[in-house]
Amino acid sequence: MLSKTQSKYIRSLALLKFRKENKCFIAEGEKIAGEWLESAEKIQIIAGLEDYLHENKKLLAKHPGASVITVSEEELKSISTLQTPNKVLLVVSDTTMPSLEDIDDWCIALDGVRDPGNMGTILRIADWFGIQHVVCAPDCVDAWSPKVVQAAMGAHLRVKIYETELTAFIKNNRLPALAATLGGDNVYDFKRIEKGILIIGNEAKGVHQDLIDLCAHKLTIPRLGGAESLNAGVSAGILCALLLGK
Repeated sequence: MLSKTQSKYIRSLALLKFRKENKCFIAEGEKIAGEWLESAEKIQIIAGLEDYLHENKKLLAKHPGASVITVSEEELKSISTLQTPNKVLLVVSDTTMPSLEDIDDWCIALDGVRDPGNMGTILRIADWFGIQHVVCAPDCVDAWSPKVVQAAMGAHLRVKIYETELTAFIKNNRLPALAATLGGDNVYDFKRIEKGILIIGNEAKGVHQDLIDLCAHKLTIPRLGGAESLNAGVSAGILCALLLGK
């Protein structure tokens, strides 16, 4: 059973202020929780329904330092960030972003991506294509928010996430930068390069002009129909498939 203090603490992690303060985040649902429990990540709290905890004793045994709490469906609903809670919720320690290293492989840079679903989808896309680095501008949505973690489906375990000012990052990196823009060159005609920095812009405003000016390439997915624009996550997926797919 959850204590009032535990319940209040877990619910507070839905807010950025308390995630930063406690250096923890929430991972929910059987699949996502299973990935973290299989990993060596630091699990602080495992709150699950009785049948889930019973069925996953071997996984729980990998985390002897975690507080394992049996909760009712009503208790799980009270601490969950999901509309339909799913058997288990984890509090995972340490959301510290790594120091920005010299990146010498494909990287995705996010310029003001604000939608949690887009952020999570792009992290998942990076994971799918083996892109190990995603660099976020300070005005992006928090990469460890519950909705982002949910949408990323475990990508946080394999993708390094950084936060930095993008202008300096692009200037100081030897890799060519590629901006996804509406007025660029047709990506289908683009001659592939070995590696680079793919910049995905804000959902409404796109990539800032000062970043576009620093890019070696401006790429556009040609429009054949009447849609005004493409979702940022969809654009990232198409571009990664065309730039890295085999």
